This record gives sequence, C-alpha cells and structure tokens, in this order.
Amino acid sequence: MTKKLKIFNWNANYLFLLSPILIVMGLTAGSIAGWTGVPVGLVTAGAMLGLVWLGLQGATQRGFWGRRSTQEGTNAIIATLAMLVILGLINFLATRYAARIDLTENQIFTLAPQSQLAAQQLEQPVRAVIFAQSPDPIDRQLLENYRRESEQFSYEYIDPQAQPGVAQQFGVQTFGEVYLESGNTRRFIQTINAQERISERRLTNGLAQINNIGEQSVYFLQGHGERQLAEGQGGYAQVQASLSEEGYNILPLNLIENPSVPEDAGVLVVAGPQQPLLEAEVNALRSFLQRGGGLFLLIDPQTEPNNPQIDFGLNPLLQEWGVRLNDRIVIDPAGQASGLGLGVTIVNQYGDHPITRGFGNGISFYPLARPLETADIPDVEAVQLLVTSDRTEAHRLGESGELEFDPETDPRGPFNLGLALSRNLPEAAAEEETPEAEESPVAEGETPEAEGETPVAEESPATEETPVAEESPVTEESPVTEESPVTEETPATEESPVAEESPEEEESPEAEEDAENEALESTPQARLVVIGNAGFAGNGLLEQQLNGDVFLNSVSWLSQQDDELLSIRPREMTNRRILMTPVQQLSAALLAIAILPLAGVLAAAFVWWRRR
Repeated sequence: MTKKLKIFNWNANYLFLLSPILIVMGLTAGSIAGWTGVPVGLVTAGAMLGLVWLGLQGATQRGFWGRRSTQEGTNAIIATLAMLVILGLINFLATRYAARIDLTENQIFTLAPQSQLAAQQLEQPVRAVIFAQSPDPIDRQLLENYRRESEQFSYEYIDPQAQPGVAQQFGVQTFGEVYLESGNTRRFIQTINAQERISERRLTNGLAQINNIGEQSVYFLQGHGERQLAEGQGGYAQVQASLSEEGYNILPLNLIENPSVPEDAGVLVVAGPQQPLLEAEVNALRSFLQRGGGLFLLIDPQTEPNNPQIDFGLNPLLQEWGVRLNDRIVIDPAGQASGLGLGVTIVNQYGDHPITRGFGNGISFYPLARPLETADIPDVEAVQLLVTSDRTEAHRLGESGELEFDPETDPRGPFNLGLALSRNLPEAAAEEETPEAEESPVAEGETPEAEGETPVAEESPATEETPVAEESPVTEESPVTEESPVTEETPATEESPVAEESPEEEESPEAEEDAENEALESTPQARLVVIGNAGFAGNGLLEQQLNGDVFLNSVSWLSQQDDELLSIRPREMTNRRILMTPVQQLSAALLAIAILPLAGVLAAAFVWWRRR
C-alpha cells in the first residue's frame, strides 16, 4: 500500500509540472494568434490540472495544508500573481498614456511645437503614403508622433511592387517616395533611402501647406548690393531653400526695371543694402505697404568711416512708422566669452509677439548689429522683438575706422535689435464706415439730433444687427419727423429690450473678445519688420540656434498667415561623424589595437613583478 501511494505521489507531481506548461502554452498562443478555442482550452486545462493536483495532495498527505512549506509556497504564488497583475496594469497605463523623456541635444525624438500645431490644426483627414517595402523603425516612430497629435493624421506603407496600381496613381518613379494625400490633393514630400530618412521639417511644411492652400510669392529686392540668393559666405541660399520648403515662391525684384512691386507679392525682403534706394523705389515700398503688403527690412550698420548713408534712403519711410536706425554698433561681452567675438550680439530676451512666441530663453545671435529706436505713432502698433542684455554697449565708428566708446556719455544696454510694426489700412476703415451711411436713409433729412445719436448705435452691437431702427417705415414715411418729438424720443430704441437686455451679448465677455479678435484678424493690415542686422540669416548661420526661426517666422507673419503656426521649427539630427585623414585613421587604429593593449599588458607585468 505504501508503495502504491509513492507511485501515486510521483505521478501527481507530473500533473503539477504539466499544469504550468499548458498555461504558458495557452497564453503564448493567445497573445500571438488570438484567443481562439485552442488557447482558451490550454489555459483552462492547465488550471484544472493544477487544482486537481492540489486536491490530490490534500487527500493523500496528512496535514498538507498546515505545513509550513505549503503556506510559504502559497504566499509565494499569491505574491507572484499580484506582481504580475501590477506589472500588467503598469504596462497598460504606459501604453494608454505614453510618456517619454527625450534626452537628445536637439530633441529629435520629440515633435517641435510647429509640428504639433500643424498636426492639431488639420481640419480634414490627411494620409502619409510611403512607397517602401519595409518600414524603418525611426520613421515609424516619427509618424506615430504625428498620429498621436491628431486623429486626422494617418500613414500607410505601400510596396510598389505588390500594389503597382496604387504606385501608378501617385506617379511613383523610385522606391522611397513619400506623399501626403488629403481628399483629391496629393503632395510629394521627399524620397527616402538608407542615408536619408523622413524629414520632420519637410513633413510639417507639407501639412502646413495643406492647411493653407495657395502659394505666396516672396520677393527679394536687388540692385543695391543686397544679399544674393546664392551659395557662399553671406549668401541667402539657405534662406531660399527654407522658404521654398514652406511653400513660398521665391523671386528677385529690381525696382529700376519694374517700377512697382508685383501684385502677387505677399512679402518683400530688403536684406542688407549697401547703396541708398532711390526716392521712386522708396515710394514703391510705401505703396506696397499701403495696399496691405509685408515689408521685411534687414539693415546692417555702417562699417565704413565717414559714410553719410546711414539709413540707405529709407529714413523717410521709417519715420512714418516711428522707427529710427541708430548709427552705432552693438558690442556684447557675452559674444567674446562664447568664442564668437565682441561684434556678435547674443539675444535670449524676446518680446511678446507671434514671431517670437515660444522662444523662451532660447539663443539667437547677430554679427555686427545696430540698435533701433522707436517713436509713438498713433495708428502704428510696435512690438520689440529682440532685446539685448544690460551688459551690451553701443559703440560708434570713428573717423579712423576704430570703434569708440565713452563710458560716461555713450549708451549702454539693453538695446532693441528688431521691431514688428502693424497698421490698419485707412481704406479698410473707410469701407467699414460707408455701409453705415448708406444703410441709414434718414441721415440726409434728419436733424443734428439724430447725428448725435449715432455713437449710441455704433457702441451697441445689438443695434447694428437690428434693422428695426433703420428700416422702420414709420420713421421714413412720417411727415412729422422734423417737428414731431418722435425723433427726440428715439432713445426708446436705446431702451429696446433687443438692444439692451440681450444677456447673451452683455453677459459674455468671452464672446465679445472673440468677436473683437475676429474683426482684427479680418481687417487688412500693413506689416513691417525691421531688424538691425542681415548676417544672422546668411549661409551657415540660418540653421544655428533660433536664427532661422526668427527669419522664417517674420516672413510668415508678414504674409499674414495664421499666427498660431509661428513657432519653433523642427530640428534635424546633428551630424556627429568625425572626418579623419588617412594618417589620423592609421594613428587611431594603432592606438586602439596596439598601443593601449600593450600598455595594459606592461602595467599588469609590472604589478606582477612587484608582488612576486
């Protein structure tokens, strides 16, 4: 009998080993192939065998449940199950509410604020189509970041060989082409390969172009020694490429050949002129502003002594906007401490404006910049953009060409290097007043008392919306309008419950603010941006820190696009490769393969010899 019990216990142990095996098999099959009948059956069978084993142990062995080993084993099983449940909940929460920390220098694994805004403002579904055989993990992660920002964004990888019909519809020529599709609109973004992955900057620009259908033209003034749209030091080739990526049409303009700014111009850039503009050219700039254009002036300081052309002929135009170009050069000790030189001004203080909103304490720098001064003009709204530190100094250029500074009389910082100015067009104001005069048929025949009541109608938005006072046949057909006190009693219209007792309009300040903001946004404006430096946007400097954001945001604001899209642009991955000559490569190889290992062996031999 004892022998049979031993055999039974030995067989029961197999049941205990078989139970977790079946459970693991069922869980694995269910997670991979789905919870069909087989995985559920395996898990159920494993659990039943475990329960059977526990029952057999309690029936065949006396005091099994009271043993210390049984209690400790039960506690261990319960603790293990509890830990698995906790880990599962943590994993579920981490998947549902993903949170990551991007420790890279340029935050390349986190969408830039402009990318987030471009995705969040999608009003219709947009699909990114990548014609590639296999997705790249980095590209997929980037696309997932966009998808998390907006439900309107989706992406799909398509093998052009497996689906040649779809590839033909898009006009695919090579593997790796990336497109954005929204409705009937398809926009080519780029071609990716092993060396070049999907660019966040290009993808964001494509989304922004879909949000703002229509290409605007940006003209660069030429003929006065301005910066050229060309390669080389100081050129604006990178500016041209960046603006083209954002959907602008870049064109040069010579006002001597074309006496007026073209009608399709949204923004006109005057970048670092060296000779003065003619009066006719300045008048053309003035006319461009008066019709609602955006003018971008980047004026370098004079570096030649005894040169009277301080304002390059722009002073009459700038005076109308309350801007004065200072003839000094800003010197910043922080520039020298950073290894950039005294002539480079570092800025990390910015005004509250859509161009610089979101910059925080970011850095932008300006080589050889001049300060700007402002005067109050009633109809001009001016905002400082770029403010230097209080350690900066404004040096003047002496007759010998040397910079001079008198600590007792010459000014110290902070200085303003950039201004954003706007002015409502007078034509728009006239158009807004004209309909009011036309809609009032009693304006010509009424007494001045009615004119005195006009401001009341203007101040009350409800009376503007209520045509009762204007279209009432009583006031028009009554011949007693001049003698009758009815016209004097017109304040009854003021007491009208429609005009005064509208709780929706009077009790909702948020609605009033929204209406005012919409009215301001719909009012055409002339916009002007003045920066006392043109070199900050040159080749090699545009992509440094926030320099490119300052320039591109200025152009976007001048083109009167959505101010919410003005933000910090996506950063590209910094190239960390080390370029070495053949001699340097040989030296590094010898150092890694021979010298360092040999030094370690010699050190070990020396220690062994000392201790033997």
